[in-house]
Amino acid sequence: MGVLSPQFGSLVPSSTTQTLVSNYLNFNNGGGNDFAQQYLPEIYEAEVERYGNRTLAGFLRMVGAEMPMSSDQVIWSEQNRLHISYDNVACSAVGVGGGNVITIPIGAGIVNTIFPNMTVVIMDPANPAFTVKAIVTASGAVAAPATGAVTVVPYTRAAVNAGAAGLAGLKVFVYGSEFAKGSTLGTATGQSIQPVLTTFSNKPIIIRDRYAVAGSDTAQIGWVEVAGEDGTSGYLWYLKAEGETRMRFEDYLEMAMIEGELASAAQATAIIAAAPSFAGLPAAGIAGSIGTEGLFSAINNGGNVLSGYAGSLQDFDSVLENLDSQGAIEENMLFLDRKTELLFDNMLAQQNSYGAGGTSYGVFENSEDMALNLGFSGFRRGSYDFYKTSWKYLNDASTRGGSSNFVNGDNIDGVLVPAGTSTVYDQLLGTNIRRPFLHVRYRASQADDRRMKSWLTGSVGGASTSTLDAMEVNFLSERCLCVQARNNFVLFTA
Repeated sequence: MGVLSPQFGSLVPSSTTQTLVSNYLNFNNGGGNDFAQQYLPEIYEAEVERYGNRTLAGFLRMVGAEMPMSSDQVIWSEQNRLHISYDNVACSAVGVGGGNVITIPIGAGIVNTIFPNMTVVIMDPANPAFTVKAIVTASGAVAAPATGAVTVVPYTRAAVNAGAAGLAGLKVFVYGSEFAKGSTLGTATGQSIQPVLTTFSNKPIIIRDRYAVAGSDTAQIGWVEVAGEDGTSGYLWYLKAEGETRMRFEDYLEMAMIEGELASAAQATAIIAAAPSFAGLPAAGIAGSIGTEGLFSAINNGGNVLSGYAGSLQDFDSVLENLDSQGAIEENMLFLDRKTELLFDNMLAQQNSYGAGGTSYGVFENSEDMALNLGFSGFRRGSYDFYKTSWKYLNDASTRGGSSNFVNGDNIDGVLVPAGTSTVYDQLLGTNIRRPFLHVRYRASQADDRRMKSWLTGSVGGASTSTLDAMEVNFLSERCLCVQARNNFVLFTA
């Protein structure tokens, strides 16, 4: 009798009714040759959203705007204060003629603009009871604004420093002037004051990402229906991967504007030497050529930083006092992490109906529905309206959230952003323009709009750019953030 060769398994049936690997093909054994099971498994055809909506973008769309630019740099100018005031002024002993010489700390951006016959108030922050009013009798500003010596004679005191050898750390501001009858105002006794603008700038950065999938894998069909945050769904895995890459890139567009920093000259040199993408850039004049100034950096450099907010009404009132000293912008938005938001809630819960004025929705055109839909709650304190919401970016464990933000760690707890627009002088346009205090500028021209670019390369998915048997989805954006009137922004830190 001949023998069949090769033999595929046993021809002898089992004596009992049971499911064995030898009875049926099983795709779970890892052999790679099995493709079915005896029983149909119960498979959920949809993914479980264990982390909910995972996207973090939306902050800048809520508070600002996006506008095109056509340069490697955006420059704007901001007004300085109208009135003349100096801090850290020193006062010497009484000089010749019975006048005190006060010395203005001349330095970077500080010149003497106090002239004879101006009247000044002299105060000592360390001694609130100390206030002296005096008339200016001589000033180095007549000949040279870089000379900080100013001679003053008090109206009622024998000397500014009566009872003390000298004074330091004084505040001096001009409140008017006084001249005799028939006087004349010339270069010897007075001089006009020219306004000086403070100029700010930022530079855009190029943000890129890519998703690649082999041509064969674009036809792979999975068991589970996959869905992306943008609403796309299907059984092709590459659809999910491409969709998630896109959503993650859109988050990066906002996160880079929030976290961005300008590299110092030394670190720019190191980055150019180490990063392949920057190879070949000139070594000279690289200060400010790498990186971009984001929201947190801008506030740290020129805004207000409140450390250790405890949630008391006294703490919050100190914020209001500082806002009074800046621009007194009456409508502001608070974007807070959960811990700080609860501190605010506890503070507000102790008040009657969020204050005597009740709840306000002015920044949302008096629409309660709009405010609530965005997760805001409004309250008024003093002459200020505030709209408070939880900021997901500060709560998400994959970014600035997590355990470090709920302990006394070094982290950011929230940010106060003034609502509305500001008037600034645009040096490129040569005119005053109105812009939101916080807005994004992106590179664009008639030839190329780089706000958010996406294109296909390879030879799959409709692309016919190369012989590569794959589909590459490319993403690119070139943008920067403009934080105008940053002196009105507040950063809450742990």
